Amino acid sequence: MSEKAIEMQDNQEEVIQEIDLSAVDEICAKYSGKKGAVIPVLQQVQEHYGYLSREMIERIGENLNVSPHQLYGVLTFYAQFYTTPRGKYVIRVCRGTACHVKGSGRISEVVKEEFGIGNGETSSDLKFTLEEVSCIGACGMAPVIMINDKTYGNLTPENARAIFREYANKEE
Repeated sequence: MSEKAIEMQDNQEEVIQEIDLSAVDEICAKYSGKKGAVIPVLQQVQEHYGYLSREMIERIGENLNVSPHQLYGVLTFYAQFYTTPRGKYVIRVCRGTACHVKGSGRISEVVKEEFGIGNGETSSDLKFTLEEVSCIGACGMAPVIMINDKTYGNLTPENARAIFREYANKEE
């Protein structure tokens, strides 16, 4: 593991240790005794915390009387669930055919240059996560990215860099 990856993991573990799990209990209480509660509980806990840590999974299991192994089976099956903290800004770079042909790989390289992260990684300050995705569905504007729910198209490395820097400089 690289020094940067170890530092990022240490920073993320510090964040994990500070989490109050009372919201997990409140969310689970709404589903007490109901069949089919696992996915909605996982979704709501993730929505609240931004991801699902080992401690959260164990607490959900205790509340719903479901083994953590069963919960991890669900987590690993569905791509919507995340087990590590994600950035405040999730940058999705389209890697579909149209975007690939028009240079989306270079856009991913700009993310790496600006924030030091590759596909599936989160910056150590938990501000950015990079996800290369199969298709965003805006082929006519290729190459395309999304930052959270906002779409940007017809990108060049230069204007993508400017967009990334705007997000980097946003006040919290």
